[in-house]
Amino acid sequence: MTDFEPKIVAFLCNWCAYAGADLAGVSRLQYPSNLRTLRVMCSGRVDPVFILAAYKEGSDGVLVAGGHIGDCHYLEGNVYAEKKIRLTAKLLDLIGIGKDRLHLAWVSSAEAQRFAQIATEVIGSIKDSGKLDARACELELEAALMTVSGEALRWLVSKELK
Repeated sequence: MTDFEPKIVAFLCNWCAYAGADLAGVSRLQYPSNLRTLRVMCSGRVDPVFILAAYKEGSDGVLVAGGHIGDCHYLEGNVYAEKKIRLTAKLLDLIGIGKDRLHLAWVSSAEAQRFAQIATEVIGSIKDSGKLDARACELELEAALMTVSGEALRWLVSKELK
């Protein structure tokens, strides 16, 4: 199992985490290349459907990274992101994938070293968890996708802060 190299989807906020990742690259900081980055305008825009779809398509782990709480370009987007990630983590535990395969981090545009450190830690954590067999939990993933796609739940998760 030492040859296992996990595939990790990283949803990065355009204004903070993605800029931090870009700075890490420009600064030639070393971190594993297992991340498949997707730039989103805000971490609050990352829907639980996107996360579950990543697992269904063969990802071994997911990282969602945005700006620090109180420092969101869209004011409260990262607060919404935190709520969505908490819900999705609970759902991942319920379906047997485990919340340890989902990571949330706060990185500013000037924190290149922090981004490299987080990327390394996330990849190490997913390596320890082992390869995710999406086929073995295909029904559970489909049920979870149907659950988070429901209108009432989507409204509550996206709109309610408290």
